[in-house]
Amino acid sequence: MFGDLMGMMGKLQDAQKKVEETKQRLNTVLIDEQSADGLLKVTVTANRVIKSVDVNEELLQDKEQLEDYLILTLNKALEKAGAINEAELAAAAKDGMPNIPGMDLFK
Repeated sequence: MFGDLMGMMGKLQDAQKKVEETKQRLNTVLIDEQSADGLLKVTVTANRVIKSVDVNEELLQDKEQLEDYLILTLNKALEKAGAINEAELAAAAKDGMPNIPGMDLFK
């Protein structure tokens, strides 16, 4: 019994390590998004950190328009980043989880 418990603990530690490694790797996965007309471009990581914002001079003339573009474009990029983040972390956690009867969390 204790052998099984120790094996499960080891597998849980491996799963935690895989999740942490995945989080670090996701810092290097970049998502580029731009407004429909290309006047605003943003880059975020899969960990939802904004890396760059490129604003066309034309948008600098209208503060309200720029704000709208920023909100829309950043939200699209962050939504994509969130989907990648969740899928990658779920896969890493599932790979490392021990087979515990009745604990089918990732099906």
